[in-house]
Amino acid sequence: MTNITSQPVSNALLKNPPAGVKCPQYDRASLSEGFLHIGVGGFHRSHQALYIDELIELHGQKQWAICGVGIMPQDEAVSRAMTSQDCLYTLVERAGKDSTARIIGSMKGYIFGYRDPEAVFARMADPAIKIVTLTATEGGYCFHQGTGELDLKNSGVDNDLRNPGKPRTIFGYLAEGLDRRRKAGVAPFTALSCDNLQGNGHVLKRTLIAFLTERDPALAQWVEKNVAFPNCMVDRITPATTDAERELVRTTFGIEDACPVVSEAFRQWVVEDDFCNGRPPLEKVGVQLTSDVAPYEKMKIRLLNATHSAMGYLGYLCGYRYIHDVAQASEFVPYLTSLMDEEVTPLIGAVPGIDLAEYKRSLMERFANEAIRDQVLRICMDGSAKMPKFILPSIAEQLDRNGPIRKLTLCVASWIRFLAGRDEEGNEIPLVDPQGERLARVVRDNARDPRPFLQLSDIFGDLGRSPRFVAEVELILNSLYDKGARKTLAEFGCSK
Repeated sequence: MTNITSQPVSNALLKNPPAGVKCPQYDRASLSEGFLHIGVGGFHRSHQALYIDELIELHGQKQWAICGVGIMPQDEAVSRAMTSQDCLYTLVERAGKDSTARIIGSMKGYIFGYRDPEAVFARMADPAIKIVTLTATEGGYCFHQGTGELDLKNSGVDNDLRNPGKPRTIFGYLAEGLDRRRKAGVAPFTALSCDNLQGNGHVLKRTLIAFLTERDPALAQWVEKNVAFPNCMVDRITPATTDAERELVRTTFGIEDACPVVSEAFRQWVVEDDFCNGRPPLEKVGVQLTSDVAPYEKMKIRLLNATHSAMGYLGYLCGYRYIHDVAQASEFVPYLTSLMDEEVTPLIGAVPGIDLAEYKRSLMERFANEAIRDQVLRICMDGSAKMPKFILPSIAEQLDRNGPIRKLTLCVASWIRFLAGRDEEGNEIPLVDPQGERLARVVRDNARDPRPFLQLSDIFGDLGRSPRFVAEVELILNSLYDKGARKTLAEFGCSK
């Protein structure tokens, strides 16, 4: 069914919404903000904001609305949309041929910190804000991938230490907000990372404390003593919003929306129950509170995210542009399932309440969901941050136990071939990675010899010293050049 006319999403639309579109039934004017979230991208809007919307709708938790914050120049489009749309947007969930739409109302305000950092500082200092959540992407934590230590030479980190009033990273904002609370005698907020990093709470605490030690050792000590940094695991496949998603919302649901978000139906949020200034009853809307998130994080990062990366680089080299096409391809299915079964699952261990066989089966179904239309290039973004978290730890563990590494190594070799910048037909490969220029230069300068690339210890740590790993990468990389991606997949991607 296609609607000819459409309405702009706004508070006015809530009074007379299009048929079949679910809208908030609560009074948004009565909401107060208990969360401040940095990084209002598609994932946050399809995940945390939905949970909070349900918490307000079903359980009357009106004091836990969200103040959204953008700190990067590329956040300007979301800032404009949120401002013009009363901080409302459309969430479409797609499962097979079925699509459902709802307007999310849990975000009460939005601040474009890139233009007005002082407004963010003031809001963070407000005692009403109890929790600051983050989706800063894996690269937003500015640490050396090989060591895990904060990169004090990072240009953004250096700027924030020299210009605390005009920060460019999460550290500058968190530092100033916490410092103002400390000086005012206000209890600190909980800092909750929602990024795909194993031990994300530990990572955030370690890097923030390192930053604060450089800025103000007394503040660092206060934060270490008083602030909670829970670990959490988040999961929901959410492609980037394009004009196609905006057109879908317009023609199918009769809504004009500058920043809708489309996601799969599946969602999961596992949170360590460690908060220093109160929390909402998240368990009432399906969030799993636990004392140990680590097994869930490891399962998700090593299986879902790692397999995504394996699909991304090799899939692109094989000519695929959508993840569902890779997941449905007869030549890829045995590679992906054997990678999970043979090289990753033995490292996972028991996960409370999870049947790993069923979890892996569901992953393949989710990857193959045609309705999501997740782009392969989205998965290929920021490999310098993702590879050391999703793929390399499993290789290191398998090397320690003299286990199989070939399928994981095929992913690494495919990434290196991808960084060469040209596909097998000579077409340019789009590269989106904060370290992309540096990495591509090393690859181009050394062509088929991966050794100089594998010696980049900030990414590979000690793996570049492993003769077995280096030999495997060299063997597969040269096959990718000599035989092409499809023949290499056939030779190295199948089971023994």
